[in-house]
Amino acid sequence: MKNIKFSSFPLVDIDDEEKACIDTYSIKSFADLGGRQIAVPYWYSMHNIILQKGLRTVGLKPVIQSQTVPLKPNQVNLFILPPPDMPLALAGRKIDGYIVAEPFNALAEIKIKARIMRFTGDIWKNHPCCVVVMHQRFPQDNPVYTQKVINALVKAQLWIVKNPEETAKILSREGSAYLPTPYQVLHRVFNFYDYKSLRHPQWQVNRIGFQPYPFPATTRLIVKEMCQTMVEGDNGFLKSLSPELVTHDLVDASFAKKAMLKFRINHSKTKSWEREEIFEI
Repeated sequence: MKNIKFSSFPLVDIDDEEKACIDTYSIKSFADLGGRQIAVPYWYSMHNIILQKGLRTVGLKPVIQSQTVPLKPNQVNLFILPPPDMPLALAGRKIDGYIVAEPFNALAEIKIKARIMRFTGDIWKNHPCCVVVMHQRFPQDNPVYTQKVINALVKAQLWIVKNPEETAKILSREGSAYLPTPYQVLHRVFNFYDYKSLRHPQWQVNRIGFQPYPFPATTRLIVKEMCQTMVEGDNGFLKSLSPELVTHDLVDASFAKKAMLKFRINHSKTKSWEREEIFEI
């Protein structure tokens, strides 16, 4: 199913309507992030990789330092902030923007009139975010149970793609309250995507979606990009890693492949279990 995509996670800043009280309304591109304070959810995340790649492309330098230290015009200060705190920090002018998963972007759009600067799915085509992680011994010792878990997840993904409206209702606090999030916010997550703002509408990437297969090329790219991505602490060990070895050692695609065949998911037009990773800032 070509419409099953990975989630897109945008950077957020404040809309023109709020410029009288918040001064980040002028952020419209990566080039406008110089001298800004930007929050990320985790150093070893897709969000940090995509953000820093975008900054490097326009000649800006990511730094990690106290927010009280003055920034040069070409520097962007990055720091970790829990996702639920991001909209509040933005509204309180403690940060200039953030990059994170939904529903915290839609929440900021609705509650504080924030604006999406760029959808990351419009930068890294069909990029991953969340994955299923198990200790190596568990699937080895419990292959039947593991397969049932993956089958259930893939089946749920299919249902969500076909029923986005009902999904928003079920997850919302007005529904089954799986999330402490209003239906209005989740409705925007699952049903609103401004394709006019995309640079690559031909990619047909949705605002949020699902791709159950862990393409090997994705892990290889992640390892390569993390070698260039600044993190707090020592990341020197990354440079000694082989992308091929990491992919072989950490990724087991067999369960996802069986689930996709079981539910007859055609994940690409070519029906290939490989793909090319596409980055366009």
